[in-house]
Amino acid sequence: MRPGSIVPDIAVGTKRGSDELFSTCVTNGPFIMSSNSASAANGNDSKKFKGDSRSAGVPSRVIHIRKLPIDVTEGEVISLGLPFGKVTNLLMLKGKNQAFIEMNTEEAANTMVNYYTSVTPVLRGQPIYIQFSNHKELKTDSSPNQARAQAALQAVNSVQSGSLALAASAAAVDAGMAMAGQSPVLRIIVENLFYPVTLDVLHQIFSKFGTVLKIITFTKNNQFQALLQYADPVSAQHAKLSLDGQNIYNACCTLRIDFSKLTSLNVKYNNDKSRDYTRPDLPSGDSQPSLDQTMAAAFGAPGIISASPYAGAGFPPTFAIPQAAGLSVPNVHGALAPLAIPSAAAAAAAAGRIAIPGLAGAGNSVLLVSNLNPERVTPQSLFILFGVYGDVQRVKILFNKKENALVQMADGNQAQLAMSHLNGHKLHGKPIRITLSKHQNVQLPREGQEDQGLTKDYGNSPLHRFKKPGSKNFQNIFPPSATLHLSNIPPSVSEEDLKVLFSSNGGVVKGFKFFQKDRKMALIQMGSVEEAVQALIDLHNHDLGENHHLRVSFSKSTI
Repeated sequence: MRPGSIVPDIAVGTKRGSDELFSTCVTNGPFIMSSNSASAANGNDSKKFKGDSRSAGVPSRVIHIRKLPIDVTEGEVISLGLPFGKVTNLLMLKGKNQAFIEMNTEEAANTMVNYYTSVTPVLRGQPIYIQFSNHKELKTDSSPNQARAQAALQAVNSVQSGSLALAASAAAVDAGMAMAGQSPVLRIIVENLFYPVTLDVLHQIFSKFGTVLKIITFTKNNQFQALLQYADPVSAQHAKLSLDGQNIYNACCTLRIDFSKLTSLNVKYNNDKSRDYTRPDLPSGDSQPSLDQTMAAAFGAPGIISASPYAGAGFPPTFAIPQAAGLSVPNVHGALAPLAIPSAAAAAAAAGRIAIPGLAGAGNSVLLVSNLNPERVTPQSLFILFGVYGDVQRVKILFNKKENALVQMADGNQAQLAMSHLNGHKLHGKPIRITLSKHQNVQLPREGQEDQGLTKDYGNSPLHRFKKPGSKNFQNIFPPSATLHLSNIPPSVSEEDLKVLFSSNGGVVKGFKFFQKDRKMALIQMGSVEEAVQALIDLHNHDLGENHHLRVSFSKSTI
């Protein structure tokens, strides 16, 4: 067996671990579960089973589900079967973390088991196991403890039957297998976006669950979001079940997934914000250039998926989505691991300090920054601001169009990081726009060429934050926020001194707090994100005396 894959302790469809576990509780032929076993499982739940004894691998309308989360609901169990047909009966054995569901046809049950053999289902972040039952039919008795399961089943069936006609007429079901009324379009929100998530990353992750037709990415309410359309609602259902709540990187970039009200996406351009994979002929549009195709390779194996590049590098192991989804993962007991690389390694890779095959240096490293305030912008201000997300090499404010500038980062990953965090934020009163430049590097002016100091080379600057491998700066890359993290404060500087300093540029200080265990560090909260951006530009590396230069960065904390 290949190393690094999740191996279920009892494989789907095998005889061992099937509901033969209940053989001591039932009799042969038409039988009923013993009252003792039913009581232990779920109060006085008892169900009559009708049919002959069967091998666990032989198709049956009844499906056995194991390793359910302790807090699973009836509705969640029913949802496993809905994409494949009508669920006609349900038996919950919560005390044993198991359940039985009965499908309306053997064909539907067979399709369901076959699907879950290739894609491990996940409920509440926990992988579960599905196989055929030995029993041909569930027959419900009138036990009051099963009332909740039956009520949930009836509610789902009434909704299902009421919306079938509409769903079919809208072509929202595929081959008669889709959950009635369910859209093939998912709405995805990425929380804790501490590392850029590109359209290609989303395509790589979600294509493990079906054919992805279209993706549109956008920012709404300061959150990175995406709409993703599958070829069929079944794929959308299983992507949601498997990926909702997962992290793309350790402790960050958390996926929150819901079904969209849309049933189809209209994509006009193929670029780094939107893509129609069925229409490669679409233009890239003027607003955003297409991403360099090397970005797709940057997030392929053995980059974010394989653990091997980090062996011995001092980082925690790399995890991925289950082997059933087609990715290589280490053996993680009892939990589904995050989808990709650890955040510290991600940030380090973003700063170009780790040689990850196919990742470091991918893509263009030059950014075009537009809508700048030509009266106030300087190369130094852009160097300090963009330097929060990587080591800026050169800055060039365009001679005849001073509202535009080129910023060259150390590599393409740093450029992506800066672009994802700074695009749309206000600088000197104007929201800046950032795209990848068509230039591969920033040219210095020729000798004697008039430049007015608009081009600066920062290749050897002592202010680069990411020169040292393993620096804590790799772990503290956050989006612009009103709260700033201050460090390298000498003992003689008081809270009042810092408040006066940070209000001297016209900003308002709303809060301040020294770190209890280390007075060299503090948090200071400005009146707005824009004020904090300006304060960082003005005061990072400010001389506080006693050979102490202030270090300023954005914080994820609030006061």
